[in-house]
Amino acid sequence: MGTLPRNGRCETTTTASPDDVWAIVGDPTRVGEWSHECGGAEWIDGATTARPGARFRGRNKVGRSKWARVCEVVTVDAPHELAWRTVSTRLYPDSTLWTISIEPTADGSRVEQRFEVLKINPIAERLFYLLIPPHRDRSAALREDLERLVAVAEQEPAHSS
Repeated sequence: MGTLPRNGRCETTTTASPDDVWAIVGDPTRVGEWSHECGGAEWIDGATTARPGARFRGRNKVGRSKWARVCEVVTVDAPHELAWRTVSTRLYPDSTLWTISIEPTADGSRVEQRFEVLKINPIAERLFYLLIPPHRDRSAALREDLERLVAVAEQEPAHSS
């Protein structure tokens, strides 16, 4: 049996400004607008904005598999970077760090998405490998996520020029 990738990255460019992209990325509850897997998220524990330590719950679906994860914001550097990690629980004993970076370009922005598995139990990894085949290679899906993200940013500019 194979193993899941422990990290990955993809990037794209857009004509949207870093502020326009940040308007989407800086609110993790909007991830359902562009993610292939996360259908939505809501702030929990009294949080209302992205700041280190703020938590949100994301609802995910791949095929017939559905689950929800509590995530904790790790880094907020507007409009350059947002990072969060999934919080380990008894049911989901893994943790993955997700980072979205935005840097200005001459024509708009370069947007990069990275993930790094911080913790995973070998038994849980085997189960995830068996139950969620799309997680065996996430490259194409994550690239498509970024394409949807920048399409939203291009349609909803945060600022008028």
